[in-house]
Amino acid sequence: MNENIEVLISYLQSDPEPSIVLDANYTILGANQAYLMAYGDPLGSKTVGQKCYAVSHGYDQPCDLSGEHCPMAESRKTKARSHILHIHHTPNGKAHVDVELRPILDKHQKITAFVERISTPDTASENVSKDDLTGAAPIFLRALSDLQRVAKTDLPVLLQGETGTGKELFAKALHEASPRKNSPFVVVDCTGFSDGLFESELFGYEKGAFTGAHQAKAGLVETAEGGTLFLDEIGDIPLSMQVRLLRLLESGTFRRVGGLEPRRTDFRLVAATHKPLRKMAADGEFRSDLYYRVCVFPIHLPSLRERVVDMPLLVQTLLRRQAGGVAVKTPEVTRSAMQALMTYSWPGNVRQLKNVLDRASVLADDGRIDLLHLPDEVVKCKTEAGEMADVLGQISECRFEGSAQPGRNDLGMVIPVNPRKLDVNKLKALEQRFSGSRSALASYLGISERTLYRKLSGK
Repeated sequence: MNENIEVLISYLQSDPEPSIVLDANYTILGANQAYLMAYGDPLGSKTVGQKCYAVSHGYDQPCDLSGEHCPMAESRKTKARSHILHIHHTPNGKAHVDVELRPILDKHQKITAFVERISTPDTASENVSKDDLTGAAPIFLRALSDLQRVAKTDLPVLLQGETGTGKELFAKALHEASPRKNSPFVVVDCTGFSDGLFESELFGYEKGAFTGAHQAKAGLVETAEGGTLFLDEIGDIPLSMQVRLLRLLESGTFRRVGGLEPRRTDFRLVAATHKPLRKMAADGEFRSDLYYRVCVFPIHLPSLRERVVDMPLLVQTLLRRQAGGVAVKTPEVTRSAMQALMTYSWPGNVRQLKNVLDRASVLADDGRIDLLHLPDEVVKCKTEAGEMADVLGQISECRFEGSAQPGRNDLGMVIPVNPRKLDVNKLKALEQRFSGSRSALASYLGISERTLYRKLSGK
């Protein structure tokens, strides 16, 4: 082994986070004790000399050939640091980890090795948990990665996504991963407020400011002092009030209704909307200067249609939460019911899915949720997708591209068919019947979107 590599490995022993040194062929040359302890191999005999993708994922080929993003693939191209959030195997099960990969360059700018450093984010879990964000679809992991990066800063964040995608849950997770986590997290629902009510709720009022103001009241911006102020559906704030909010964000000061003295407050702003805020600003329906104040770090929250591969995990999570914990027996979902759940377009996203499962659990006396327990529109969508069911067989079981044989994906589920063997006509028929995006269809089939596009083009 190169002497410089040995020095590097020795240096990493002082790093409290799990770290390894890799060669360009994905082989682990050395690991610090934090890594060996985290992955259940204190002596290193099952780690050093192994391929990183075998240790972290149980794959027999690199992550980017198995339906995952690979930080090494990016770092090879750029010769710069790459960063990704994805799922690793640990002795305690699967978990999201934050991976930072740095290439080691020689004097000729040639890559001689890579250093991978792993940290565990506080905001996500691949396993069932009461409060954690749950999912493993690449588009969902990208949103989590963005959240994890920006949480440590004080930048304003704008969460954009359809109704029911979990914007408040993301906002709370961002707060809890930030340095402000021990201070208040204050939610302001911006829908349905009149100008006067919004102003008094947000900024508070002094005694006698209006009829009925018998005593002074602190507003929500004061309540959020030191913490996070979450403005849900910010696109619904009246135009006349937006200038007051803009002044607050620019100066950090405000006046209570009926007050003369300016007050100062310190909070981190997180806003959310399902509306096209950029277009509203261009059309004069939302102040453009306020838009650029709140949209410093936008994060797209994917719809359920965009993360169909997460459906079995989400169903398990929601049912277990409904049952009150892991110790309580949760209802089972039949294959036909899961097929219907994965085929439906879910305009109300996870919120709608939760409502459907709540209802189905009440109706399922024998503890098995089947088609007769689901709403008609969900069952109808499944019936119309009969050809898709014939091709995919066990629709609730899916795999990532990688092995030509039936195998397991990162969620531990099996698929009995090989999507790469489907002909162009069959794939086009599936695309016509599928209610989600092309990206979602790729996840649905367990292949990359690029592979799906190539197949649909007849290449």
